[in-house]
Amino acid sequence: MRSALRKLLPLMLLLALVAGCAAPVTAPAAPAGEEAAAPEGEMPYAGTTLRMVGANHPWQVAITPLLADFEAETGIKVEFESYGEDQLNQKLTTEFTAGGSDIDVFMQRPLQEARVMQMNGWYEDLTACVSDPDYDFEDFAAGAVGTETVNGVLTGIPIVTEQEVLYYRKDLLEEAGLAVPTTLDELKAAAEALTDRDNELYGFVARGQRSPLVTQFSSFLYSSGGDWFDENRQATINAPEALAAIELYSTLLREYGPPGVLNMSWPQAVAVFAQGNAALYTDASSIYANLLDPELSTVADKTGVAVFPAGPAGSVMYNVTSWGLSMPSSSDNKEAACEFIKWATSKEIVLKTQVDGAVPGARESVWADPAGTTAFPADWVEAVAASANGRGYDRPLVTAVTEARDIIGGAVNVAIEGGDFVAAANDANAQFQALLDAEQQ
Repeated sequence: MRSALRKLLPLMLLLALVAGCAAPVTAPAAPAGEEAAAPEGEMPYAGTTLRMVGANHPWQVAITPLLADFEAETGIKVEFESYGEDQLNQKLTTEFTAGGSDIDVFMQRPLQEARVMQMNGWYEDLTACVSDPDYDFEDFAAGAVGTETVNGVLTGIPIVTEQEVLYYRKDLLEEAGLAVPTTLDELKAAAEALTDRDNELYGFVARGQRSPLVTQFSSFLYSSGGDWFDENRQATINAPEALAAIELYSTLLREYGPPGVLNMSWPQAVAVFAQGNAALYTDASSIYANLLDPELSTVADKTGVAVFPAGPAGSVMYNVTSWGLSMPSSSDNKEAACEFIKWATSKEIVLKTQVDGAVPGARESVWADPAGTTAFPADWVEAVAASANGRGYDRPLVTAVTEARDIIGGAVNVAIEGGDFVAAANDANAQFQALLDAEQQ
């Protein structure tokens, strides 16, 4: 089962689709965990049926066989509906906008959807729900919780995390007498040395498609000392640090990357590496199965994983919650839903889904437990552990995140094509600033 679930891990990558704003849904007066006293007994919510809506995802596959255990323990039945990622967003948006939805628990992509959903009043703040000391909410990685926190509202509990790492061909580096790159300068030098276009071998591959590239470009930006905007919400896409990151990322793809990089999101980029046509590849830790499973990769036994290379600001990669578990403010079964969320994200269940399902969770105690890492390659675990202090966002923290990614990705695309990327960055900065200003009005 573990092998089958690993093959599903590519579904864990973030793809863009943000719902439009809608009229807020009015939440019931009492927040989760603070309603009237529940009926007495060992199973106070026995007979309750929760409607859960989620994604076709390895976590869904891993948790489904365990739902019978939850029902036996609590008497609460969970009916789990699963959809494709974008279809899930559409389903949630349609029901919450119309009002009267009977969804009790749902999976969400916090960096893509949390800000607009929170603005619309669709979340129940889970702070009270997880305040029980026995649950040990402090056990969750701070960065993962930060991803789920919007304007002081805990919009969800992290269930899947990922970081940007470096995948590399051990055999090619060894043959060339090169060490695994630990800095961005070394990454560029190795990419140049290992590029052999006559034999269709490329030194570097990564996402080059306009919007998807932004998430992976982010670690280049952070490690160069840049960010999307400053503490005054002034756009910094054309700051010296950002320009340096754009120049490096675009040079790697233009000079040492394969043809057609402008059309590459993660499926195309990972295929180039898995087919043996690239030496170095930066992307999410969650796609490791595509590269290390011999059934999916021709170079599985030759592939290594390392921490993201350091730039002038150090090795500053993203460390984000890609999926969380949330409760809508419109649920009529808040206490029972809270019980399910606490159970599904408890230490015991996170250990099971992480070990049996190879789904990387956010509980530090599970990662500290040797049993919690048995499903993953040793060098992968080491790289992920070294990324624990990464930033909790891999794109601008704005409501109109899809538009922001498109603006920024467009400037990087100009650079990849060899155009005037400084002018493009200036233009992108102006557009992005207008977006920031509009959100503050």
